Amino acid sequence: MARAVAPPAAIAEALNWTREARGAFGSPLYYFTSIGSTNDAAASLAEAGASEGTTVVAEAQTAGRGRLGRTWFSPSQAGLYVSLVIRPDEQPERPDVRAASPAGLLPASTLTLAAGVALAEAVREATGLAVEVKWPNDLVFRRWKLAGILAEAVTRGDALAYIIVGFGLNIRAVRFPPEVAYRATTIEGELGRTVDRGLVFARLLVRFADCREALRRGALSSVLDRWRMLSPSAAGSEVEWHGPRGPVKGRTAGLDADGALLVKCGDRTERIVAGEVIWL
Repeated sequence: MARAVAPPAAIAEALNWTREARGAFGSPLYYFTSIGSTNDAAASLAEAGASEGTTVVAEAQTAGRGRLGRTWFSPSQAGLYVSLVIRPDEQPERPDVRAASPAGLLPASTLTLAAGVALAEAVREATGLAVEVKWPNDLVFRRWKLAGILAEAVTRGDALAYIIVGFGLNIRAVRFPPEVAYRATTIEGELGRTVDRGLVFARLLVRFADCREALRRGALSSVLDRWRMLSPSAAGSEVEWHGPRGPVKGRTAGLDADGALLVKCGDRTERIVAGEVIWL
């Protein structure tokens, strides 16, 4: 792993202002000028025993990745590339309490949605840009992609050991590669002005800590309600995905109580929990 360095003053100051509100997140902080992948670095730290809240940030990634094995374009000082270590909560001994409290289960799909809420709220608060979330892991503005989220779980036998939640956020205007230029944008490109990366980062940690605490209390429904408010496309949008017999089209009909995407196909409703959904 590359050697961590001290974070820029703007990030250090923003972290200091939000020390109490962000809880464990951002402490400890590993900051790199360049690294292969922040998710890989965070996983290495987790394997070595790093606690929940351990945070990895990089100015650039040389092997950044997104969902389904895609490459994430991560040029130097143009975005925010962050990964967080999440540990499962200990489950109560009493079966009746355990059944009523799903906080310790922490499926990666749930954390992906919670991370989307945290990122959207942070960007709105720090920049004023009215971003939206798109199922399952995108942050968008007027259908242009601003960020992606990648949650990767590691198990030991049947038990969850940890989850790494990674964020890749486009902030400064850059020239994107042709394969993503047609669908990607940046916060500063949309606003026409510079934004404070340190403030965006600190607000992300605060909002993620808030969502994490809600999940710990077993209040998944409150997180999903916030997600629905931030995602107009989750209801009434035409989508396509690959079913067992080939491509299927339908219209989104919201989320169910577990965070699965519901899609109306004629007189039936499909429940999508994984795979690629194409938004038409």
